[in-house]
Amino acid sequence: MFNRVIDSSWDFKTADTKEFTHCYHAYPAMMIPQVARRLLDDFVPPDGCKLVFDPYMGSGTTLVEAALKGITSIGTDINPLARMIAQAKVSDFEVPTIEDYFSDIQLMPFEYSPQKVVDTDFSRISNYSFWYSKDVLLKLSYISQYIEQLDSDLRLFFKVALSEVVREVSFTRNGEFKRYRMAEDKVKTFNPDVFGLFASKVSRNINGLKQYLSAIPKKVDSAICDFNTVFDIPNDIINDCSVDMIVTSPPYGDSHTTVAYGQFSRWANEWFGFDNASTLDSLLMGGKKSASSKFETLSINQELAEIKNLDPKRYLEVVSFLNDYSDSIKNIAPKIRKGGRVCYVVGNRTVKGIQIPLDYFTAEMFEKQGFGHLITIVREIPNKRMPSKNSPTNKTGAISSTMTNEYIVILEKK
Repeated sequence: MFNRVIDSSWDFKTADTKEFTHCYHAYPAMMIPQVARRLLDDFVPPDGCKLVFDPYMGSGTTLVEAALKGITSIGTDINPLARMIAQAKVSDFEVPTIEDYFSDIQLMPFEYSPQKVVDTDFSRISNYSFWYSKDVLLKLSYISQYIEQLDSDLRLFFKVALSEVVREVSFTRNGEFKRYRMAEDKVKTFNPDVFGLFASKVSRNINGLKQYLSAIPKKVDSAICDFNTVFDIPNDIINDCSVDMIVTSPPYGDSHTTVAYGQFSRWANEWFGFDNASTLDSLLMGGKKSASSKFETLSINQELAEIKNLDPKRYLEVVSFLNDYSDSIKNIAPKIRKGGRVCYVVGNRTVKGIQIPLDYFTAEMFEKQGFGHLITIVREIPNKRMPSKNSPTNKTGAISSTMTNEYIVILEKK
């Protein structure tokens, strides 16, 4: 239907995916920088590229890669944690000043005492005593207290380092995106080095910042936005026919049944008091259930019919996501100029044992908006941070392996 080409040169099995500021913070299902980098090299419009847009920005991989090429970029995401990480990754912090404060951070274990902690109200964190020990909460609050007295333009750098720590020192099970508490015997012996972990994150991020600053050819604008492309793309931010290229990796399905962006982010979102910390998954694509489909499709019509026959409830969950996804594409399409390129890195999820070719659907929806399909590249996923198992049936204990391939869909506006 839409031409697919398997190309192992896109696998990047041995690549360092934590170069530059990409090292700053883990994030679910991140597009690896090598894919974004090569797309910006190989599929740039023949007449050039001055503006790149990522409508599902996540932690900002595309924006960093655009900056490394001296290209202006705009990214949007409704997850406040994603926006915080992305903003930090494209910021040109002053290294000497950061290193001066890092010297203070290394002294924290020796200067800390519980009596020095000012903010001991943790009520913003749901069920906080279930997820944290009192000792850990006080130490985290002490670090936040230190960060808040810094200049406003520097706080971001240290908050991103703290954000990872907030999750890693909780009683959550290792390797999980969703909020699962570790076994009780592990809780009793769990004694994380809060200050040491924070210092190691800061040190790592300083090295990434130095690499980034030495590599960017010039300072360019990288705009971080919070509009939801499912509903609208403000003209005062992006004019029609102004975008040269899109490089993005959209969600593969709703967060409740696919990758739990909201649950992964909830630790930091609650700690920093961000909006919608506990309800984020319901605000993302497919979070609100639809009663029927709003799109017409030939590319995945058979698969949807099979899922509907097996489980009408799961069918509506899938349709709810696809409704939002197709609406997003309708809003994005007018922003691309004639001859502009669209690069969508998607995965084909399995529901009720039936694989949904999201790459076909993506190409079909864009073709309805006046685009022509150029190629779809199939790559293995050796490094992408995703759960190795999921529950495609939504039955307790019933799991299967998640997708092992990605599909890079390339289109051009006619």
